[in-house]
Amino acid sequence: MTSLPPAPARLGRFVLHRFRPHLYVTYGLLWVLALESTAVVATGTPWRPSGATWVRVTSVVLALLFLRMLDEQKDLAHDRVHHPDRPLVTGAISAAELRGAMTAITVGATALNAAVLSATAALLLLAALGYGLLLAVLERLSSAVRDRQLLGLAVAYPVQVLLGVYVYGSLVAAGTVTADWRGAALLALSACVFLHVEFARKTAWEAPPGARLYAADIGPRRSAAVTAGLAVGAAGCQVLLCAPDGLLGLLPCLAALLPAWGTRRFLSARRGGWPMPTATGFVVLTYLGLVVRAVLYS
Repeated sequence: MTSLPPAPARLGRFVLHRFRPHLYVTYGLLWVLALESTAVVATGTPWRPSGATWVRVTSVVLALLFLRMLDEQKDLAHDRVHHPDRPLVTGAISAAELRGAMTAITVGATALNAAVLSATAALLLLAALGYGLLLAVLERLSSAVRDRQLLGLAVAYPVQVLLGVYVYGSLVAAGTVTADWRGAALLALSACVFLHVEFARKTAWEAPPGARLYAADIGPRRSAAVTAGLAVGAAGCQVLLCAPDGLLGLLPCLAALLPAWGTRRFLSARRGGWPMPTATGFVVLTYLGLVVRAVLYS
């Protein structure tokens, strides 16, 4: 009888299999850098990443890992039927090990923020993690939240808002920026970017068995319209925030060409799913454009 590998090795394999660092870490890094740099240059102050920046990046990436571990446990019953190869289903990792890792993330990230940033930053991060745990309870108690895709999204999305509030709020608490309407515009921008790729990955003309698609609830054309509309909303927020800088400020808006192409390709194909490279490329180019703008502005 072969013995199981040590717990750290099992956790490492889980992260590589279900967290995919090249996606999640890249997303967390670009998201935080874009939010922070745009907020700072909006005050007329040059921006360069600092030690506090990397604490924010680390905290957001760890929070995303926490939420991924939580989702794995929430989806266990569904995965047993539709995804029998998932680590928690196969026994490659246990729920107890995931909960232990989540506890370590919570303690470590909270202590890091309290020590380097501020008590306010630590509390804002805890609020995001706490909402994730509350969501797990709501999904367990309510079949509507669990089974209705759009309702589930409406209930689940605030955790992403809270992570954005953590980044912006920690800047306000540090005195780096002053809270004003631009903070709301930044959060709206990140919401549109995230929801664009969220709708894109669940928009298809056909629904495979076990798939949870928004297109199955509202139809593929309406789902495509929402996906495209969210990209338009993101571009509008960028114009609002960056237009005063002239052509340099409009640089990030060029990323909107990808969703335009994706929409045309999806509607003309009339089969298959949304072309995901256009959606993920939109996220990368939007946030990268904002960071480049901030660096050039400085």
